[in-house]
Amino acid sequence: MRSAVTHRNFASRKKTTLKAIVFAFGALPFLSLIGVAAEPVPSAKPGTVNPPAASAVQKVAGIPIPAEKRAVPEGYQPSKPKLVLRGSQPAKDYFGYVDGPAPLKARAIGSYAKGCLAGGAMLPTDGPTWQAMRLSRNRNWGHPELIDFLKDLAKDAPGLGWNGLLVGDLAQPRGGPMVSGHASHQIGLDADIWLTEMPQRRLTPEEREQISAISMLKGRLDVKGADRSVDPKKWTDIHARLIRRAASDKRVARIFVNPTIKKALCEFETSRDRAWLRKVRPWWGHHYHFHVRLSCPSGSGGCKNQNPPPPGDGCGEHLTYWLSDEPWVPKNPPKAGEKPKIVKKRPMALAALPTACQSVLTAN
Repeated sequence: MRSAVTHRNFASRKKTTLKAIVFAFGALPFLSLIGVAAEPVPSAKPGTVNPPAASAVQKVAGIPIPAEKRAVPEGYQPSKPKLVLRGSQPAKDYFGYVDGPAPLKARAIGSYAKGCLAGGAMLPTDGPTWQAMRLSRNRNWGHPELIDFLKDLAKDAPGLGWNGLLVGDLAQPRGGPMVSGHASHQIGLDADIWLTEMPQRRLTPEEREQISAISMLKGRLDVKGADRSVDPKKWTDIHARLIRRAASDKRVARIFVNPTIKKALCEFETSRDRAWLRKVRPWWGHHYHFHVRLSCPSGSGGCKNQNPPPPGDGCGEHLTYWLSDEPWVPKNPPKAGEKPKIVKKRPMALAALPTACQSVLTAN
């Protein structure tokens, strides 16, 4: 197994380079010229013999050349450097560069935005009715229960009229904070599913990095009096059926969508069975994909669920607020030519995560 952590972006390492510099001077003739007696240097101390290595040294044009190094014995395994954990170090600097999962019993540890993942499973790059996207991120890992859920949803997708899933970020191999992007997705129970249907062919690795998901928005949300609706040319009832199928799964705790999509779902469901809508919550962004979050699986001691969503289908006053100008239109917009102020948050330190996450990092 490769080293558990590759510190590509850590603080700069000290590199030690061994330099062998050989200077050949005609020392003895020079000393003779200035009148200093030149004594021959003994090849070894009295009573000793030359070390065996001396016989292995060859000379080319009078210059000693070291013997060739011995070949590495077959089966030799170099010792792995000890991983030094510092509580003050940003946790993403450790978890963001882990190559593989922790070989431990599957367990989601901590909360969705402050935790880690033991015994993570990988969603295969390709399945009969799914394709994983953005492979270079190495974020197609999750708790085995999340992987099972995605496979089940993908299997049912064609029956809903959806060819298959394009799956975005899940979690890193051992969960934890990510180098970029999400604040959540830390315990292997979150998954982003694109609102773009899987094509009939297999995408190339390059296409999976470059293709963008399709936004469902009709227009901008941050202008006064905006029509905060989905684009009827892009949004279909098939999108709604897919989200309803996901929300109806007992393993699902929440699904996050853009408020415009929540509005479309409220209008889509005309039957009395509206219980699934309670799980679908409006949130910022999420107009390119919907974000599925599972409840803590059994056997995941230390996993913290969110509080249940408020009662009702979520299509009332709460949604009305999200569709108003209040959350979107800036109260003090920046002046022309003035750049908006960006407040940088301090990255989460390793010490802020559950103590068990350090064992997850060091497990080999």
